[in-house]
Amino acid sequence: MPESQRGARGTTRLTVPGTLSTPLVPSDPLERAHLLERIRDAVLSGSASPASPRDVVSASWQRSLDAHIDPERGRPQHVYEDDELRDVRGGHLLAPVLPLLRRTLLDVADDAVHMMIVTDVRGHILWREGNSNVLRRADSVELVEGTRWSEDSVGTNAMGTALASGRAVQIHSAEHLVKLYHAWTCAAAPIHDPESGEVVAAIDLTGPLQTFHPSTLALVKAAAELAEVHLQARLVERDERLRARNRPHLEGLHGAPGALLAPGGRVITAQSADWLPERVAVPDGGGRIDLGERGEGVVEPLAEGWLLRVAPRAPSHPTLSLPFLGAERPVARLDGRPVRLSQRHAEMLVVLALHPEGLTADGLARALYGDAGNPVTVRAEVHRLRNALGTSLLSTQPYKLRARVDADFLDVRTALRDRRLPPPAVLRRGALLPASDAPGVREERDHLEVAVRSAVLRRGDIEALWALAHTDTGAGDEELAERLRMLLPDGDPRRDELVDGPV
Repeated sequence: MPESQRGARGTTRLTVPGTLSTPLVPSDPLERAHLLERIRDAVLSGSASPASPRDVVSASWQRSLDAHIDPERGRPQHVYEDDELRDVRGGHLLAPVLPLLRRTLLDVADDAVHMMIVTDVRGHILWREGNSNVLRRADSVELVEGTRWSEDSVGTNAMGTALASGRAVQIHSAEHLVKLYHAWTCAAAPIHDPESGEVVAAIDLTGPLQTFHPSTLALVKAAAELAEVHLQARLVERDERLRARNRPHLEGLHGAPGALLAPGGRVITAQSADWLPERVAVPDGGGRIDLGERGEGVVEPLAEGWLLRVAPRAPSHPTLSLPFLGAERPVARLDGRPVRLSQRHAEMLVVLALHPEGLTADGLARALYGDAGNPVTVRAEVHRLRNALGTSLLSTQPYKLRARVDADFLDVRTALRDRRLPPPAVLRRGALLPASDAPGVREERDHLEVAVRSAVLRRGDIEALWALAHTDTGAGDEELAERLRMLLPDGDPRRDELVDGPV
């Protein structure tokens, strides 16, 4: 091989320096074989060739050489012994289709002095039947069951090249890269799994080079198509069986989104789930899968196939903080971001926070304006508030906050309900929106003031009494001051502030 044809790592690169002519391909198999021999020798040696090899052949030769196949002494790999081969055959998708292939090809193969070969997707010969004389000749060149006939095992051949290229191909005589097989002609076609669409096998007719006929390629293509039709029919039967057997599992979802999947993840039937793709990637053993906007799916194994349940992802709501106790100029925080509010908008948020179930426009109008409230005015204010906070935060019909609300006035409510006192730091903040005159806010403010004062006096907690006494409403409360005088121990400096009267 000339050095100019070797790549950076010593890989042989095929080139055709020039062609002496472009002769018509002879129809006689022997003459064709002689021409192909000259072409092969010229291409491999880097000399001028009488013609270029076919593109499919040239590409296959290159793949074979890249796999370090020896054109002069190559041999197939022996992979399976007889006992192993029985197990591989029994588990192959084509095993039930073999009788059909026999009926389609064997009579033709015997009459035409050929043999039928079926390989798996890796090129292992699983079945080999046909003319007895051809079978004996094939034994002598190791064209036997259990050997591997992929291009990276034995170079260019119809079975391996059909599997590598994904299309039917005919290889004659010296188009085989390895010289030992120049006395043979073969045609093969890939067979696809109708469920996955992937190539799973190849069907081949092989015979001595004198038996070459262009119709052989059409015959193996027809046989491959017939096998795929048969596989499709079996798939439909299996789907119907799986659907009937597992329908109760789907009905058990009570109309919730879900689907029955074939063993390979193909969707057989679905309810409320027409958004599913044709196939779902199933984890080993099943489990959770990501379904995008639909949230998570759970794939559960069945006796045959899978059940897919859809567990919608819980919506992620933002956090709306409303520190409104004692707030003269209210500022909310949306996921930590401060949002300055008008007094009216702060009042709206208080009322909506107190009614998590939502309010109608009339109900919100009464809470903000009393009996004179106008729903039209409320709708306009809601529109402005949604612009300030984001349209997704406040839903309509009814008006309702779509956020996790963190409000100090709600915390006080919760503490009182649980018979706890709010922390002194919270009590010291003062009344809820003290400048507000909205009926809904005023009613809640009055309720909290009365309930907090009563609880603090009843509990007699010094720190709570002191904090409450330092609010605007508690500063002149003589009862609070008197209770503190009774409870503060002698020597406590806070007693001095109580000497002259209320705090």
